[in-house]
Amino acid sequence: MLRNLRIAMGVLLAVIGVVFAILPGSILFLLAGLVLLSMEFPKMRKGLWGCQKAMQRSAQKLDRYFLNRKLRR
Repeated sequence: MLRNLRIAMGVLLAVIGVVFAILPGSILFLLAGLVLLSMEFPKMRKGLWGCQKAMQRSAQKLDRYFLNRKLRR
């Protein structure tokens, strides 16, 4: 019962995250869905890892952008 609920919630959150990808904060839905699904399916861990790496790269780019903008002033 709990396993089925976890899978259903994981799929729902992942789909919401993908559908609303243009909205800020929707990546959190995708991450939450992947976390729930990775508990049951080892292949989902690879997707979770890729999503985490993409978020890390985008955060680094954003940090560099704001640092360069601050130094130009």
